[in-house]
Amino acid sequence: MDKKDKLQLSETDICDLFITPALKAQQWDSMTQIRREVTLTPGPVIVRGNVASRNQKKKKFADYVLSWKPSLPLAIVEAKSNGFSVSHGLQQALDYAGILQLPCAFSSNGDGFASHDKTAPAGADIETELALEDFPTPDELWRRYRSFHNIQPDEVALAEQPYFREVYGKEPRYYQVEAINRSVEAIAKGQRRVLLVMATGTGKTYTTFQIIWRLWKAGKAKRILFLADRNILVDQTLVNDFKPFGPVMTKVKNRKIDPAYQIHLGLYQALTGPSESDKIFKSLSRDFFDLIVIDECHRGSAAEDSAWREILEYFDSAVHIGMTATPKETEYVSNATYFGAPVYTYSLKQGIEDGFLAPYKVIRIDIDRDIEGWTPLPGMVDDLGNAVEEREYNQKDMDRILILNQRTKLVAERVMQLLRATDPMAKTIIFCEDIDHAERMRKAIVNAAGDLARDNSKYVMRITGDSVEGKAELDRFIDPEEPYPVIATTSQLLSTGVDTKTCKLIVLDRTINSMTMFKQIIGRGSRIDEDNNKYFYTIMDFKKATELFRDPDFDGEPVLIYAPDPEDDPVPPDPDPGPGDEGEGPNGPEDLPGVTKIRISGVDARIIAERVEYIGPDGNLITESYREFARKQITSEYASLDDFVRKWQASDRKKAIIDELEEHGIMLSNLAEEVGKDFGDFDLLCHVAYGQPPLTRHERAEKVKKRNYFGKYGDRARAVLSALLDKYADEGITTIEEAKVLRLRPFSEIGTPLEIINGAFGGKQHYERALRELEDEIYQQA
Repeated sequence: MDKKDKLQLSETDICDLFITPALKAQQWDSMTQIRREVTLTPGPVIVRGNVASRNQKKKKFADYVLSWKPSLPLAIVEAKSNGFSVSHGLQQALDYAGILQLPCAFSSNGDGFASHDKTAPAGADIETELALEDFPTPDELWRRYRSFHNIQPDEVALAEQPYFREVYGKEPRYYQVEAINRSVEAIAKGQRRVLLVMATGTGKTYTTFQIIWRLWKAGKAKRILFLADRNILVDQTLVNDFKPFGPVMTKVKNRKIDPAYQIHLGLYQALTGPSESDKIFKSLSRDFFDLIVIDECHRGSAAEDSAWREILEYFDSAVHIGMTATPKETEYVSNATYFGAPVYTYSLKQGIEDGFLAPYKVIRIDIDRDIEGWTPLPGMVDDLGNAVEEREYNQKDMDRILILNQRTKLVAERVMQLLRATDPMAKTIIFCEDIDHAERMRKAIVNAAGDLARDNSKYVMRITGDSVEGKAELDRFIDPEEPYPVIATTSQLLSTGVDTKTCKLIVLDRTINSMTMFKQIIGRGSRIDEDNNKYFYTIMDFKKATELFRDPDFDGEPVLIYAPDPEDDPVPPDPDPGPGDEGEGPNGPEDLPGVTKIRISGVDARIIAERVEYIGPDGNLITESYREFARKQITSEYASLDDFVRKWQASDRKKAIIDELEEHGIMLSNLAEEVGKDFGDFDLLCHVAYGQPPLTRHERAEKVKKRNYFGKYGDRARAVLSALLDKYADEGITTIEEAKVLRLRPFSEIGTPLEIINGAFGGKQHYERALRELEDEIYQQA
């Protein structure tokens, strides 16, 4: 083929006619070793208001991934059409090779190959150009891979052991392949303690299964123990990711370990206890297990006094693998103390950038009683008539010592305000201080939800360790096909391991002083579920947890933070959860002995000043007032004042515009707190976004009255419209647009809604036209 004809070929033609034949000529197997058009990452989710979409430009898509075996990728080849140079795609290939930790990358335009070889000896060129017929063989690239990862001859058999492949099922994602390979290679080298750090939602259990499968199939580990601390973690693992083990697998129960099985899954509570008779693991020889995997190992296995540590020390000849979502701790014990540095880390930040994990918004809310504190009047008594200690109570006391019922009500109403503005059926978890608080919050949500809770009694459920009814609904709550329960109130039961991939809202009304606890809690929302339109999630923080535990290197920055001014208000550490199968004591983890709670109904609470933080186009964190945030959001939707006025005047229902703005994070009640409560919604928005001098609702109403606008109506219709205008002045435009307004006074004194609509206006159509004309008069521009 001459050069002119070759220049006319597409990139796909170049692959089909030149690159693939060149690979096959060097003994690359097209069925098992050559993969074409491989999606490495789907691209990050971009959030705008309440709408999300993928950034396809940042999708990572390799033209070729060459593998020694399906579990062992060796090199990347990027193809370009013949109009580009042979090395044009090499930088792209190197990027992909970097995330796969591969030594070799290639680029081709059909004339030859550009090669980058990290294993080139000292003094030799790292980058070279090769003829089509000189592409390296599979044996050569496998040699380079072994050199790059320092795989010795006696380690090859284990390193080559393939992972489990489902005929029509999923394959490991690129980072899961890397985690599996790095772990297997470390064990092949004789490493006895292995730590993997993978953010919640990235498939730690599936990765664990593949590691165990390869070690088991290779005969490196014949008997395996998988340890967790909650029944639901064990049960999910047994029936889902570990299912291929089939009849060789069992769950440890009834305080018996059956040595006839090879794969054992169990709670550490089921294997050990306070007395020697409880330590059933000692019924086995110390060398019985070859491999022990500790799921969620941050939950105590590293601590010197941990019950898990006792099991690990007994089976000290086994390989110990720790799995965690937490790369570091606070001043408390670190999992790295026991296991050493992780062999592989995949962070929440990287997962979000790749598009495998959901980005998150943060709404930080400060309540006056939390921040400013509250001191009871002398001689004050609580709801039970007990004297209240005269001291200042603040955030660390709320719902642990001091229960202000109005505060609980305020939190519930704020949660429901957000849900109603976005999606009332969005799965939501509210983390509370303890079981008592979770029950009170459940009740407050029921009252705030109104018809939503009335229509289905399971709209909100308390799901805690002591609630048989709540735990019975747990499977339905996490099932994407089940609409109810929608909201779960809890303390710790849902904080770890429970796969709630459709969760869109996480509410923190719980004091958190543990990095591990914080990461596990926010991880409940980190999964993307495209089938159910879940691309991002929201964290609503009432307790400053998101401020205390910022770990941008691992977690990344939120796409949006909407928050009050920060205050340094240290909080005490979380007490350890009580014993029990679910990691939650019968009275809740913070129902501490000797603590008597003070319950008070008559003290009000309110939300105070707010600010906004979000990531700007340059990737830096921007801090601005809520007012400035609102201005940018409004002008991004309506470029000019004329655009906004036209849309406002053309809208049959102004509430539709207000609801749309709320979906973009603009809550008019919050904006009014900063700008002025007496301005109408229209004036508030025009003033903030376009600098227009605002009129109060009463000023607009007076202007309408002075125009003698009502003269064309009969006496009865004039009385109704005049009353509607007064309602607008007092309560705002959305009130007079509601159908139920005609049932309220003074309209009820004029007649029933039907009598008013038919008798005063001649029918519904005429009434709605009159209402629309009244709104036009209200918003008439001077």
